[in-house]
Amino acid sequence: MNSSARLEPTPFYQPQGQEVALFEHAFQHQLPVLLKGPTGCGKTRFVRHMAARLQLPLYTVACHDDLTAADLVGRHLLQDGDTVWNDGPLTRAVREGGICYLDEVVEARKDTTVVLHPLSDDRRELPLERTGELLKAPANFMLVVSYNPGYQNVFKGMKPSTRQRFVAMRFQFPNPELERSIVLRETGVSEHLAQQLVELAQALRRLQNHDLEEAVSTRLLVYCASLLHSGLPWPIACRAAIAEPLSDDEDTVAALMDVITAIMDG
Repeated sequence: MNSSARLEPTPFYQPQGQEVALFEHAFQHQLPVLLKGPTGCGKTRFVRHMAARLQLPLYTVACHDDLTAADLVGRHLLQDGDTVWNDGPLTRAVREGGICYLDEVVEARKDTTVVLHPLSDDRRELPLERTGELLKAPANFMLVVSYNPGYQNVFKGMKPSTRQRFVAMRFQFPNPELERSIVLRETGVSEHLAQQLVELAQALRRLQNHDLEEAVSTRLLVYCASLLHSGLPWPIACRAAIAEPLSDDEDTVAALMDVITAIMDG
């Protein structure tokens, strides 16, 4: 779990709409934010961008099945023969201010995320049962969570009652013009190559829900462009950065390479 606070130069982020203004207004009014969208569409980059823009420390937690409430809040540890309390990332963010970002929050068990409830309503408080403290979140604390709605099922999903605790922002893949500018800005490839990759993404995304569980992401396009810019031949770069990450099935990968060849070798 990556839970250390970070202050970094403002990462590049290409807005698609009014998401920057909406996030800033949510912060000003001390409202929690929910980001939802497909894998690799820019949710985490957006949070990093906004944390730097607002000059706030960022505590990122990658959620998973084994994440416990203690991982978020903290626990007692033995140190030099003594038992001492060690704050978790959520508690540190509440004590010191900053953004606590829970990435893929639906991956965490529901008995873990229940600790978010008093922080995501007008109480904005965090009770620490182990220490007897009741922490009030400062004005510069913000709770942000994200998830991919495409992964939801009856066992892993966000309850409507939980969703309604947040201001929600839906992310999609950028339109072709924006996506081309992102690939150019991130990797420095030629405009022709960036255009080819964007056309490839459009073609592969039309296969989602047919042969692919997940669409090719902007992140994968950037990975592929970086490999191509370094001189790797396109069949190797595209297979490694696009086809193989999208499927484990050999026949599907072969079919993807046929589509890739038609566009990249056209």
